[in-house]
Amino acid sequence: MKHRTWPLWVLLLLVSPLWAQRTARYTDKQVRLRKAQSLYQQEQYKAAQHFFRQELSQANTLADKELCNYYIASAAIRLRQPGADKLMVQYLKDYPTSSYAAQANLEVGDYYFDRGDTKTAILWYDKVEIPTLSSKQKEKFDFQYGYALFAHGDKETAQQYLSQVKDSKHYGKKAAYYLGYIAYDADDYQKANDFFQQVGEKEELSRNISYYQADMNFKQGNFQKALEEALLQLEKTNNSQYRSEINKIIGESYFNLKEYAKAIPYLEAYKGKKGAYTNTDLYYLGYAYYKQGDYEKAIGQFNQIINGRNEVAQNAYYHLAQCYLKTDQKQQALNAFRNAHQMNFVPEIRRDAHLNYARLSYDIGNAYESTPSVIQAYLDTYPKDEHTQELKGLLLDSYISSGSLQEALTLLEKSASADPKIYQQVAFLYALQRYGDGQFKEALPYFEKAKRSKADAILQARATYWSAETAYQLHQYAEAQRDFQAFLEQKRTSLAEYPKALYGLAYALFNQKKYAEAAPYFTKYIETQPDALRLSDAYLRLGDSHFGAGQYWPAMDAYDKVIDTKVPSTDYPAFQKAISYGIVDRAPKKIEALEAFIKDYPQSNLREDALYELANTYVSQGKPEKATELYKILQTDYKGGTYTVRAMLREGLMLYNKNENQKALAIFKEITEKYPSSAEALQAVSTAKNIYAEQGKMEEYAAWAKGLGYVKISDSELDSAAFDAAESLYVQGKKQEAKQALEKYLKDYPKGGNASQARFYLAQLYYEGNQKTKALPLYEKVLEEGRNEHSEQVLLRLSQLYLEKQEWGKVLPLLKELESTSAVLQNVLFARTNLMRCFYQQKDYPQAIAYAQKVLAEKTSAERAKSDAHLILARAYMATGSEAEAEKEYALLRKNATDALMAEALYYDAYFKNKAKQYKKSNEVVQKLAKEYGGYKEFSAKGLVLMAKNFYGLKDLYQANYILSSVLENFKDYPEVIAQAKEAMELVKTSEKKSNK
Repeated sequence: MKHRTWPLWVLLLLVSPLWAQRTARYTDKQVRLRKAQSLYQQEQYKAAQHFFRQELSQANTLADKELCNYYIASAAIRLRQPGADKLMVQYLKDYPTSSYAAQANLEVGDYYFDRGDTKTAILWYDKVEIPTLSSKQKEKFDFQYGYALFAHGDKETAQQYLSQVKDSKHYGKKAAYYLGYIAYDADDYQKANDFFQQVGEKEELSRNISYYQADMNFKQGNFQKALEEALLQLEKTNNSQYRSEINKIIGESYFNLKEYAKAIPYLEAYKGKKGAYTNTDLYYLGYAYYKQGDYEKAIGQFNQIINGRNEVAQNAYYHLAQCYLKTDQKQQALNAFRNAHQMNFVPEIRRDAHLNYARLSYDIGNAYESTPSVIQAYLDTYPKDEHTQELKGLLLDSYISSGSLQEALTLLEKSASADPKIYQQVAFLYALQRYGDGQFKEALPYFEKAKRSKADAILQARATYWSAETAYQLHQYAEAQRDFQAFLEQKRTSLAEYPKALYGLAYALFNQKKYAEAAPYFTKYIETQPDALRLSDAYLRLGDSHFGAGQYWPAMDAYDKVIDTKVPSTDYPAFQKAISYGIVDRAPKKIEALEAFIKDYPQSNLREDALYELANTYVSQGKPEKATELYKILQTDYKGGTYTVRAMLREGLMLYNKNENQKALAIFKEITEKYPSSAEALQAVSTAKNIYAEQGKMEEYAAWAKGLGYVKISDSELDSAAFDAAESLYVQGKKQEAKQALEKYLKDYPKGGNASQARFYLAQLYYEGNQKTKALPLYEKVLEEGRNEHSEQVLLRLSQLYLEKQEWGKVLPLLKELESTSAVLQNVLFARTNLMRCFYQQKDYPQAIAYAQKVLAEKTSAERAKSDAHLILARAYMATGSEAEAEKEYALLRKNATDALMAEALYYDAYFKNKAKQYKKSNEVVQKLAKEYGGYKEFSAKGLVLMAKNFYGLKDLYQANYILSSVLENFKDYPEVIAQAKEAMELVKTSEKKSNK
């Protein structure tokens, strides 16, 4: 079949309707897209977005969808529609290779930039392909990207982009402003000024330029120009932060031009950076006040500079010290000068601060370090200083006045050119200080040094006296006698120590039982007319000396003088006088005196002795009935007493003499059972033997004696002979031979009839030879064996030994027994004083208080004992929370206390004043403590903590902080003080933070 060929027009006719239809559709779509794009270009984004959405709904090709989605998202961004950024992000996710991607990143960046989110804008700008941007887009991009980088601190990169548009008509001035700021921030003031000049009068930019220009001129030292710019800027701005900064520039410019009065109001108007001030800020205003003579306000500024460690701080502390001096606040000045001198930023300030620190240390004392060491350090550091002679004079005087005598001695001993006279004086004063603290062993070698020096004859004599007193306190009576005599031989009767030396020598001889030698010195001392208590004691010991020397009538005269003085406790001289009557064969007078004694002194510890003596006298005068009555009283009223066993023996012997043998034998057997180790037991056995012999019952006697277990009749004579030989050596003062003989006796006869006496003698020899560990068990054994004539001495010695070993539990019962049984007032006072101390050591404060009050109630108590009583009362009251009572006791203690006691008393005076919020008065006391008792470091340190608390109360944080920092640094050996300082420092730090805000 043949294919038919149609003419062209027929073909056109056939196809034209369909072609025309398709072309129309194609044309309409293109028209709508072009219309939508045209609207977008005309910035009619809402309408454009509408048409693009219509086309998107009908789009069949990927290209059309991509096109529509881009313009929809772009229009949304430009219309600032919610979620516009998400639309564009989704677009880039859906079409990652889109030709619109670069433009899309730019638009999202612009979107965030316009919203002020420059941080997110930077992330999108980082993705922009810059070569694809038009010149207009790039200009905008360079500025906005540069500004965003500037806003986030990347000034170096920001400068690169902003520099691209510094000549732009639209962005040039803005870019110049930020480029100027970048140069200003980098201290390139010339470049900054050039850029700021380009900004001109553009209002929204130029309002801060005057501030920058003022600040640049200030930093370049052009203070006058800075003033002009800053004053101009101050008129233009109402922003409080900018006004504060501008006031700072104006104030500091006036300051640098030395126009301090003009500077002050502007410096006061500055509010700090975010409400906080730098040390420099505080220094400027403080110094301006200082130059105007307004020292109180200057102090208020300077003392806020806490813990500064730079040139500004050193200057501030130095001028703070000067302000304190101007206002007569010397302690505060000392602290500030010390702080300034410890820094080495400005050598001239350090030197002058050190000089003033040394002078003030001498003037008011120094609790941180000894005044001599401060002055010596200055002389060592600046040996050719113009103030050398002045400071050398202060140095010599400070050795004595500082109280830090031990450190002064160390300095003098290290010095090759120390003045012997000064060394002698310091050694003497240091020894006195140790003596006052009861540290006799430590005091003695320094008294010896002062005594050996011939630099000052008067001081040498005084040192000799005090060396004797110290030896006496150490029970070294022979050495004390030697030095007292050496002092008296110099005949320095004008010295206050002279009459005391007579008294001391008399006692040294008396304690060596050189009674005949002691008596004349007690007499000489009485002739010096001492006070009533000393006079009474001297007469008493004079009487004892005569008595010991066998001069009984003179002894009775002396005892009468004691009784005539009407001092408390005259029972002892009355008793001694009665005994003396008996010795001079005046038995009736003795009986009369003893009967009167028993009646007049019913509570006396000597009543037991009086009863026994009176009973014996009745026996000798043929009045056995009266004697028996008294012996019975001794056995019933004083069971276990000194005379109990003796009374029993005497009664037994009286019965034996009356031939009442069975009654006598019963008593003798009771003695051997109850007191087997006593000498009376042996005598009882011996007399019992006679009774048995008379009755013809020797076998019965032998059985009884054997049953006792300690009596060997055949050995008794050997026992007595051995003991008599040893005792004879002891009495003759042949100590070494006596010691050996007594040791042998006790080895051979451990249960001998004289064993107790032998143990006592041997213990005494050991004690005197400083073999105290050997003496102790012997004294203990003697005490266990019951009361005898040595009991009081044993109690005294054992108490001293236990006290030295600080065995409070063991010494307490001994001291109580000594108190209740001793007839010697000195021993009673010894017991009470040490009971008071022991109870305090055991923290039994009620008992400590009770005994302290007993010590104070006794008028004859030594001054040192009274001081100790006040001290223990004060401490015990503090421990029990009775601070009001403690305050009273410390006040009483201050009247007579010296050395360590005075240091403690002064500390608590300051403590109570601090608690009463009397901060200034408390500080005055601490200053006295530092000046006069600085050698007592613990109380000096505790005083400093108190001073810091006082300054905290006075709102002087610098002083409080500085003092506490010094305590924490310099007193680490005192943990209690460090703990107090740390606690106080927490308060100061808290207040410091509040203050800086």
